Amino acid sequence: MNTPMSRQLLRFGVAGVIGLLVDTGVLYALAPWLGWYGARVLSFLAAASTTWWINRRWAFAAAAPHAPARSAWRQYGKYLLSMSLGGTVNYAVYAITLQSLTAPGTALVGVALGSCAGLVFNFSAARWVVFRHPPNP
Repeated sequence: MNTPMSRQLLRFGVAGVIGLLVDTGVLYALAPWLGWYGARVLSFLAAASTTWWINRRWAFAAAAPHAPARSAWRQYGKYLLSMSLGGTVNYAVYAITLQSLTAPGTALVGVALGSCAGLVFNFSAARWVVFRHPPNP
């Protein structure tokens, strides 16, 4: 099925995979200094900022193609707030994974599982709250 929503979901998913790469890269880069938990907070923020930009420019571009910078910052704030709820689920699954598994690569597994856990909520919030089309006059 090739509907606008399925295209958005696919593009949202691609942005999410890129966000996962950013998330994991920042996590592993900062963990030696901040620990696995502190680094995860910053890695999530880096990933959320990256996915906002990709989603704004690609997945949900029709919702605000020429929005002024001021509304872009407002949208960014709304996106971070919305994604933080999904991020709470994401972080909880990550922490549970770290506490439950002891194998090498556990942090990577935790990031991936956390990302999957927040996907449904995050897509819904992005589509119907952050990037929704303004009503027609």
